[in-house]
Amino acid sequence: MSVVTTTPSDAARPVVPPAGPPLVEVRDLAKTFDVSAPWLNRVIERRPRQYVHAVDGVSFQIPRGTTLALVGESGCGKSTVARLLVGLYTPSGGQVQFDGADIAATLAGPQAQTLRRRMQMIFQDPYASLNPRWKVQDIVAEPLREHGLVTDGPGLRARVAELLQSVGLSPADAGKFPHQFSGGQRQRISIARALATQPEFLVCDEPTSALDVSVQAQVLNIMKDLQRQRGLTYLFISHNLAVVRHVADQVGVMYLGRLVEQADKRTLFATPRHPYTRMLLDAIPDIHMTGRARTPVRGEVPNPLNPPSGCSFHPRCPHANARCQQERPALLSLHGVRVACHAVEEGRI
Repeated sequence: MSVVTTTPSDAARPVVPPAGPPLVEVRDLAKTFDVSAPWLNRVIERRPRQYVHAVDGVSFQIPRGTTLALVGESGCGKSTVARLLVGLYTPSGGQVQFDGADIAATLAGPQAQTLRRRMQMIFQDPYASLNPRWKVQDIVAEPLREHGLVTDGPGLRARVAELLQSVGLSPADAGKFPHQFSGGQRQRISIARALATQPEFLVCDEPTSALDVSVQAQVLNIMKDLQRQRGLTYLFISHNLAVVRHVADQVGVMYLGRLVEQADKRTLFATPRHPYTRMLLDAIPDIHMTGRARTPVRGEVPNPLNPPSGCSFHPRCPHANARCQQERPALLSLHGVRVACHAVEEGRI
């Protein structure tokens, strides 16, 4: 696993949540996908429809100017949450509010374009998210034209040059094609494009997972600098806990479509409560050779088409009992940490 270092002052800085209502609020968000076989196959083979609950009752808040990171193994629903928040998917249930307004209702009304201008997304693969036939000038200028922010030629070129400089690229790069850049440079172009509409909220879906470790650090530092300068709010999706430790204020841990633990970064890394969070943290290489006891990750993620009864983590949990096998735990607030675990609730761990 790659490691991103932090300075002592950054690691020790206390996280103080801003006052006022959150910019983003998610309530019981759910998304179900129909993954059934074609109709004729189901008739011949007498198979019922099949559904995957990719997101199952997720709730959280993101205060203005802060970063919430969602972590978990592949297939836990992180990227689905990201797409639900920007309106790429329609939720099967629950609600997403942005600045006090329901996103689904706003996107269906006359304020849709205004909302899309205020939130943008940075995708995982910088090689797939940029049109290879367009020059960087056209890629970065597209949101400006689409939203009518800048329309004249000289003004458009000046604005693109300014955006490229803000992410550490040269104005001369505007005349190049994406294939002429490295992966890290392409992701900087993606960030410049996302910043074109001056958004308040950025959804970052594993923006550094396709990059080398040294390039990851460069891109993450740019994102943190931009957040400080512009007061941006981030939802940061990642499976890399070292990266999350570098960028997040709050961390949410997901497992099979549900949020199992949420806490501020310092608390979660120092005293993880949920057994799954402990397993994820124990999987990080101990570069300081502290000699602390470590619990290896057990088993595999269950088939989402046939999830376990009760707590979905109980087949892999060393603390599971009969209640865990039968009753699904609720996400409770215990000592400032939101955790969904019967063993924690009962004081068994």
